[in-house]
Amino acid sequence: MVRGRFLSALVSAVMAGPRPVVLSGPSGAGKSTLLKRLLQDCEGVFGFSVSHTTRNPRPGEADGKDYHFVTREEMQRGIDRGDFIEHAVFSGNMYGTSKAAVQAVQAKNQICILDIDMQGVKNIKKTELNPIYISVHPPSVQTLEQRLRDRNTESEESLQKRLQAAINDLEISKEPGLFDAIIINDDLEDAYTKLKGALKEEIAAVQTSKDS
Repeated sequence: MVRGRFLSALVSAVMAGPRPVVLSGPSGAGKSTLLKRLLQDCEGVFGFSVSHTTRNPRPGEADGKDYHFVTREEMQRGIDRGDFIEHAVFSGNMYGTSKAAVQAVQAKNQICILDIDMQGVKNIKKTELNPIYISVHPPSVQTLEQRLRDRNTESEESLQKRLQAAINDLEISKEPGLFDAIIINDDLEDAYTKLKGALKEEIAAVQTSKDS
């Protein structure tokens, strides 16, 4: 009961700022490319929630920018303290969105973007956070597999696990009412136009408040 009240209090604190955006979709769907462009085009409007993870950094990733890279023990302690709005396990690694990461963005009067997997989406659905839910899909599983292979960052076993998880998540994401918008990233320009269109009201509200 105490933990329930604590979670309710931290969600209420997060809700005090602009409405967050939950952006989900499998690795290789193009979320990062769309996000990067959105942050560039709407400077000062969006902020990226930096997730925690227990996996090792990939080449080029920086701690505190791409993820907060922590040990499993550190992550578990944070979960036990109630520091996380959501957390999940993927391919043996823990991932989570902390209260502090969201509040750091909203303190700047920015729309917080949460890039999370399907487990995280399901967990946030159980809270009162009330974000905008958007799922980014690849045009096909074959395209997704090719994109992942082109990265050349994973073993064949790891790639197959990621691909199977992606197939499962894509099916789940089609559940009625789970997402406010599903964007098929076949053409980047078209996908970006749809993403920005789905967020136009929130973008306008933040820009107006910053100008006033």
